[in-house]
Amino acid sequence: MESASQNQQWQQPTQTTSTRTLFNGLNTLTGIGMVSISYALSQGGWISLVMFLVIASICFYTALLLQQCMDANPTIKTYPDIGAHAFGRKGRVVISIFIYLELFLIAVEFLILEGDNLHNLFPNVCLRIFGRMIGGKKVFIMMTALVVLPTTWLNDLSLLAYVSASGISASVILLGVVLWIGAFEGVGFSGNGVLCSNYTGMLTTVSVYTFCFSGHPVFPTLYSSMRNKDQFRKVLLICFSLSAVSYGSMAVIGYLMYGENLVSQITLNLPRRNISSEVAIYITLIIPIAKYAIILSPIIAALEKNAIPQDKNMGLIRLAIRTSLVVCTCIVALVVPFFGYVMAFIGALLCSCASFLFPCICYVKIHKAYRRFGVELIFIAAIVLLGVFVAVTGTFTSVRDIVKHA
Repeated sequence: MESASQNQQWQQPTQTTSTRTLFNGLNTLTGIGMVSISYALSQGGWISLVMFLVIASICFYTALLLQQCMDANPTIKTYPDIGAHAFGRKGRVVISIFIYLELFLIAVEFLILEGDNLHNLFPNVCLRIFGRMIGGKKVFIMMTALVVLPTTWLNDLSLLAYVSASGISASVILLGVVLWIGAFEGVGFSGNGVLCSNYTGMLTTVSVYTFCFSGHPVFPTLYSSMRNKDQFRKVLLICFSLSAVSYGSMAVIGYLMYGENLVSQITLNLPRRNISSEVAIYITLIIPIAKYAIILSPIIAALEKNAIPQDKNMGLIRLAIRTSLVVCTCIVALVVPFFGYVMAFIGALLCSCASFLFPCICYVKIHKAYRRFGVELIFIAAIVLLGVFVAVTGTFTSVRDIVKHA
């Protein structure tokens, strides 16, 4: 009886309050996109800010569509459940592949980001492992994996809210430090930039914008764990509004500071051997650590649901599953260490499907919206067309860049 009780406590996390859900939602949306949003603006030019607002609005709307899909049946708890309710087993499999791959690669991006910035701070660090000398950012990628590993062992989303709060604070502080460097550290805001960039640059821009606002694979998990589900719409509105303000501010400030000279991470543009720059980098290091566990939580839940019987209390197996997942992300980060191009690929192929295509298609199928021709159906069709365009063109561009630099 005690074993069954412990297992139930592990399987069913304590329901979270609206405030803690807000922290988890903000932590899902704001994060490593903060270091690349300025680069995205530089690739598309000032005119791309219009697309920024359009994509933010669309992602908010499709997040509401996911909520309505979940409200259609109380047994729906996860994103794949939505696919199963709409299209049966095939729907579950397709959506699972896309969203879990997206979340996995985002976790990989966290490790790459940590490796890049730590290597920038400590370029001469190296370790001897099994008789082989390993240096550069590979050492820091492996060290980061060890640091974030214990956070994946937490099963209660209400506990992760405290970790999320640190990630949100880090994003706000990073914005403030970059603004300080521009205003008081001799960098200035003279990088006027261009009104509109070329076609290829705009594709990269749209892909990164989509990446920044794609929290959709995690939203169903947050909604399921929420105590007062009537507040979820308000929580989403606050999350997207605050995220849009923080992303937009960082994009404009960074572009004014460095113009067309921006690289994939603004922290790599900041002056070297500068205290403020080092503070910005250290703050950036907090963001992936704070977000890593909550991003992987849907994958962990799916793996444990299929690998462990409901009536068994097998804590060691759970730890083994979570540890193995972290090891896998570390290996991929070591093999494909291209931060900007991987982010563009995730945004183009995976985020566009999870944020644009799947919510619209599932909503239309579950609520039979195709029977009611009107403004809503036309709007949904336009979102689907945009999603297909971004997925096809953006994926081609990002894969080409990854192959070119491999």
